[in-house]
Amino acid sequence: TRSARAGLEFPVRRASRKLHAHVNRVGASAPVFLTAVLEYIVSELLELSGNAAKRNKRRRIVPRDISEAI
Repeated sequence: TRSARAGLEFPVRRASRKLHAHVNRVGASAPVFLTAVLEYIVSELLELSGNAAKRNKRRRIVPRDISEAI
């Protein structure tokens, strides 16, 4: 799959379908790039949210931790 070739966990096919739903012409690398950016943003958000949960002595991330991270 394109996700595996790009070393991504998120599905590139899903991003491709979403792009094609809104735009007629989409380059071959556009969905891969979009998926990589989304994966990076989510990983950073989860890392910061996890740090916030640890600071508050919790083992589970709650919405407040996500808000703190943002």
